[in-house]
Amino acid sequence: VQLQASGGGLVQAGGSLRLSCAASGRAFSMAWFRQVPGKEREFVASIRWSSGITSYTDSVKGRFTISRDIPKNTVYLQMISLKPEDTAVYYCAARQRPGEYDFWGQGTQVTVSS
Repeated sequence: VQLQASGGGLVQAGGSLRLSCAASGRAFSMAWFRQVPGKEREFVASIRWSSGITSYTDSVKGRFTISRDIPKNTVYLQMISLKPEDTAVYYCAARQRPGEYDFWGQGTQVTVSS
């Protein structure tokens, strides 16, 4: 599965952004992770492709929404009320079975200014 992420950018605190990740094939689930230089990659949100069941890290609950467009094989991450601490490179990921995510997109930079 090849993944193409887009939608990052620079936004002021309190603003919104929507990230997109187009997949070349179907996956069991897809997710967004983020990474700040010098820190480990952090799970942000995931969605199971068939059921639509979602999961979020606590710090983004109520602000981020992950969704999918089945015909387009695309996953979105709608981010509102952005905070400077959301600044990171965001990666989309996919897995074709439970376990580790084994397909990764190229990353898109999100910068939130205070």
